[in-house]
Amino acid sequence: MTIRTTFPSGSDECAAWLTVPDSAGTHPVVVLVHGGGATHAMMLDQYEQAFAHAGLAVLAFDFRHLGESGGEPRQLVDQRRYAQDVDSALAFARSRPELDADRIALWGTSFGASHVLAAAARHQNLRAAVVQCPVFSGRAVVSRAGLRHLLRLTFPVVSDLIRATLRLPRRYVPLVGRPGELAFVNQPGALEGWRSVMPAGYDFDNRITAASGLDMLFYNAASAAPRVQCPLLVCACDRENLIDPAIAGRVAAAAPRATLNHYDADHFTVYHPPVVEKVLTDQIDFLTTHLL
Repeated sequence: MTIRTTFPSGSDECAAWLTVPDSAGTHPVVVLVHGGGATHAMMLDQYEQAFAHAGLAVLAFDFRHLGESGGEPRQLVDQRRYAQDVDSALAFARSRPELDADRIALWGTSFGASHVLAAAARHQNLRAAVVQCPVFSGRAVVSRAGLRHLLRLTFPVVSDLIRATLRLPRRYVPLVGRPGELAFVNQPGALEGWRSVMPAGYDFDNRITAASGLDMLFYNAASAAPRVQCPLLVCACDRENLIDPAIAGRVAAAAPRATLNHYDADHFTVYHPPVVEKVLTDQIDFLTTHLL
């Protein structure tokens, strides 16, 4: 059973979805953290249902400024606020009587893996953490398109910074586009991949405030890996097309209790059959080992 709820974070509220197994008693819980610019609607339900079927409660949410959550301006990417949202989600999970506050794990996909890694370094009492198709460095994604691409973003970023300072309407740029287009992510196949994880008829707000790019460029969660003390499962895609897949290996090597699994997938096929069944089986084995 999944219920729609909310929890407070900062001066706004995050939309949240709590899925609880049918069995009685208090349940261990996995907190799901979606990817950058994505929302709960973008295929998180398959993880909710699979984990709940295995006896694990699941709490998913939209970051502030995105999806069904509050926050203005819309489509703002702010790593400090997102870290606060993850902390607020963990606090909310611990407050629920049907959830076991001592058996909590974090799960993150794509850029959400950065938030999970950073949060696992902050919260030493987590039982486990799982990341898949991890993006641990925003700079590695944006800069992969080359210096000319970065220079094209300079004017929109500066313009948005000035607008934010003057409290004017923000300047937006597309989040994802085709190769050569002005978008923060324009790798081959990226736009098609984003669309592949959207439900039919979904109205995807394909933009972010331009100054969010600076936040992404200077966010490097990989540096937190040595401080992650809980068991960590890194599900890496060997055909990763948004970021150098070697970064996932380096993070796994740096985390004291990490396990690195490889999959023959790119950044988006990992969400779809046949790969997703194998990924889910491995993640459930890992989570039940450490939570049940």
